[in-house]
Amino acid sequence: MHEGPRHRTGGRAGRMAARLAAHIESAPFLTRALKPFEVLDEEGLSLLEHNADTILEEVGIEFRGDPAALDLLRNAGADVTGELVRFPRGMCRSIVQASAPRIFTQHARNPERTVKIGDPYTVLAPNYGSPFVRDLDNGRRYGTIEDFRNFVKLTYMSPNLHHSGGTVCEPVDVPVNKRHLDMVYSHIKFSDKPFMGSVTHPSRAEDTVELAKIAFSGLGPDYLDDHTVVLSLINANSPLVWDSTMLGAARAYARANQATLITPFILAGAMSPVTVAATAAQTLAEALAGMTFVQLTRPGAPVVLGSFASSISMQSGAPTFGTPEPALVLYVMAALARRLGVPFRSGGNLCASKIADAQAAYESAATFQPTILAGVNFVLHAAGWLEGGLAIGYEKFILDNDQCGMAAVFVNGVDLSENGQALDAIRENGPGMHFLGNSHTLANFETAFYRSEIADNNSFEQWLEDGGLDAAQRANRIWKRMLNEYEAPPIDPGIDEALQEFIVKRKASFPDSEV
Repeated sequence: MHEGPRHRTGGRAGRMAARLAAHIESAPFLTRALKPFEVLDEEGLSLLEHNADTILEEVGIEFRGDPAALDLLRNAGADVTGELVRFPRGMCRSIVQASAPRIFTQHARNPERTVKIGDPYTVLAPNYGSPFVRDLDNGRRYGTIEDFRNFVKLTYMSPNLHHSGGTVCEPVDVPVNKRHLDMVYSHIKFSDKPFMGSVTHPSRAEDTVELAKIAFSGLGPDYLDDHTVVLSLINANSPLVWDSTMLGAARAYARANQATLITPFILAGAMSPVTVAATAAQTLAEALAGMTFVQLTRPGAPVVLGSFASSISMQSGAPTFGTPEPALVLYVMAALARRLGVPFRSGGNLCASKIADAQAAYESAATFQPTILAGVNFVLHAAGWLEGGLAIGYEKFILDNDQCGMAAVFVNGVDLSENGQALDAIRENGPGMHFLGNSHTLANFETAFYRSEIADNNSFEQWLEDGGLDAAQRANRIWKRMLNEYEAPPIDPGIDEALQEFIVKRKASFPDSEV
């Protein structure tokens, strides 16, 4: 655990912390009252669905290195030539709609943390997959297992993040063939929120399932058969390819009734055409093919239609974030997922900036606002993302987390209750009188407005007295304080021992030279 300075319990800082703690209400997920914003009408969405079916029927999708997948699809009615699979028009949609759930529950080790994934719910999860970490003290460096555990702990402590995530950063100080065991164990041990599994090899997905069985063994040996406890990210190899690694991992989870995020990862202009409509149609086609494979493997296994689409610089080829075109793709794909009848994953606080600066803030806001307005059901990369995903930042994590807290208030919409209308308060005051002493204000002041722990709204003189810190510096103090105050959630000692025994045996089965 990071050794940071303890938060002052006295004085202004202590009073502020007490007020913040008093007003924060932690919900296991967001329930949106707002209708999703859409950018296409019925005619436009139908056209893109038609185009996706055209891609599936005429161009096809390659399923590489997995003969069993090809047999499965052929027997279901697909046209298979070598590793190229062409789907009759409407085949994928009918298979997915016949069995994939519109909403599913991912059970957490702590039942109070269990989440619902699908409309009208939104689940926020942290950054995923970064090999580097960054903080103000040590700069940019490779991630370690200690960093991984730190971010699991920070996520656990945040009332604004509902899900522990998966590979929050790559712990490069642990061998590739063994680190998945340490990562999944960290999610189970240091948090009691739902978590994601390993997908870098089919056997690692199977290890995740076995660890999950142990973690939930107190609820019965067959608990996973009809309870989803793991959600995992399955990326297409765009354009129009599913490879054996992802197919094998998806199969392992589907057979165990565990959920998968079927997500084409597209940098438009490189992995799809440059236009919004073409990128959306290709994304839908790739996702439909992947979800069809999962439903044929086990009908009813939970699937989430995922979309990760970004633009690139046409001058350098570098990925760009916070630009308008990917936001349009996000809005379109959210609507297409609703029409298909499956949950949708996309969005986050994405940026290309290397540090938690103004560029990071603007680009993240330009991604996160469409995420909330479009009604995304599962949001990966909601906190911590830097450098196009190459790094996760401690300070950026805290800044993003604050935005997630604001989103939790915004999605509730307008309060039209008697208290929300506040007519009595207006009658009580009358013209020309301020509301600071009004009984309605006094009754509501603790919860009336979102209180940011990051933003400084004091006078210039007070800001100087408090150290003249910028937002990143304030965030630096907060994450250190959080780690210093972290207390692990309880876990049954017998289950913990069984988890560790499994990990020791599995690690011993790998030669040290194998990676």
